[in-house]
Amino acid sequence: MPREPTTLCGLLLLVALSACSQRTPASHGPQPAGSAPATATAPSATAGISDAGPRITLSPDNVHIEYHVYGGGDPAVVLVHGWAADANYWNAQLSALQGHYSVVAVNLAGHGASGSNRSDWSIANYAQDVVAVAREIPNRELILVGHSMGAAVALGATPLLGSRVIGVVAVEALRSVGQPPLTAREVERRLAPFSADFIGSTRKLVTASLFRSDADPTLVQKVAYDMSLERQSIGLASMRALLSLDLDGLLPAIHVPVYAINSDLSPTDVARIRKALPDFTLDVLEHSGHFLMMEDPTRFNPLLLKDLAAITARAAH
Repeated sequence: MPREPTTLCGLLLLVALSACSQRTPASHGPQPAGSAPATATAPSATAGISDAGPRITLSPDNVHIEYHVYGGGDPAVVLVHGWAADANYWNAQLSALQGHYSVVAVNLAGHGASGSNRSDWSIANYAQDVVAVAREIPNRELILVGHSMGAAVALGATPLLGSRVIGVVAVEALRSVGQPPLTAREVERRLAPFSADFIGSTRKLVTASLFRSDADPTLVQKVAYDMSLERQSIGLASMRALLSLDLDGLLPAIHVPVYAINSDLSPTDVARIRKALPDFTLDVLEHSGHFLMMEDPTRFNPLLLKDLAAITARAAH
């Protein structure tokens, strides 16, 4: 894959798999006076959402994984957040989805109110978090929806769940398919700024590179603050796993249709991706950034619903 730009931002936009205090169940951690609120979506985003409250299951390595279930119907749509985020990043989709599907919003280990007693922060272990939650859901069919790093997690979970998964929707993801992974030296070079100053480097990444210049500044600052509160040890380990990932190695086991909704921050080479994923469909949401589902849900949600309906219809035939 191209070796520049040299920051994680370059990887997020080219690989597009992802976007220092302990998080608490209510938020991402204690907030200094005068700071932006840690919740990255407006409080009204979940008005009218039916939720029986948080549920907990155990991952195979004995980490408590928190998740929420909304609505009802088949199939179940499992929402997987990205690096240094949490399930709240999907709040603007819940109202649109829950009238049609059972909606399952997962907090991966080390994120949201899920546990952090893990030593191996690999994409494979995050995939096991999704599998653990899916095994608690009665629906016979599942569609996995992953944002950024969450898309890699969803792809990793797909073969583990077998025929229950009828499709995957990747959001801001898959741009690096068909390109070689980074070398170990390149991975460490890109990690270096975050090792030296995790909070500052994360906020710089978000504000300078993951939004368009005319994005809502309040949302930009909320996301930057929120993500920078990931525990540094978990953030660095997860970033290393993401940067080291051979994404193409996950694809031979994927035998369901894969849809993507990407922003126009960076181009997506559909022809190259289809060499590895022949059943691949892309929508590009123009004039949007890396967090397009939060920035413009009025345009994003119809695209997501369209993809979900297409996957469901194909599975019915």
